[in-house]
Amino acid sequence: MTNPFEAVLTTLKTVIDNTNEPKTPLHVIEVGDCWLYVTTVEEFIRYEEVGLNTTTDDEVREMLIDATRLCESQVKRLSQFMRDEGIPLPDVTSAKPKSESKDVPLGVKLTDDEIVNGIMAKIVMGLSLCAKGQADAIRIDIGNMWLEFYLEWTTYGATLKNLARKRGWIKVPPYYYPPGSPV
Repeated sequence: MTNPFEAVLTTLKTVIDNTNEPKTPLHVIEVGDCWLYVTTVEEFIRYEEVGLNTTTDDEVREMLIDATRLCESQVKRLSQFMRDEGIPLPDVTSAKPKSESKDVPLGVKLTDDEIVNGIMAKIVMGLSLCAKGQADAIRIDIGNMWLEFYLEWTTYGATLKNLARKRGWIKVPPYYYPPGSPV
């Protein structure tokens, strides 16, 4: 098993060694990964907007604002990359209008637990898409962008997990006890 620090050093060495890499066109899978990611993260933003419209909890609101900033930053950077590469941008859902939490009916309103766990599920999806994009990338520049997005999700996810744990909202699967082990 590779030491994580060695893996980071190897990645940095690869980036440095390939700074003069010729800029080849993106292949179809790289383009598809970009298109899917922008579409998915735009939908994350819509979910975050719904959460902001329904929560009254200051910590959850702050977490949603941070998530929105992260998503908007990634969409902005990837959209600019796509425009520069001549990739058409996907048609995405428009922003949700702002509303007051007290105006949202209880049967429709998301609970803070649902909002946080929904965001955690979206982090898993974001991490998966970044890992796939990085694995599919041939060009160093796009591979580095996926790695950067992955690290941003990881950092944000650690903060969110602390909030979920503190509030008792983290979903824990049943514990596994192998046959024959002392209970």
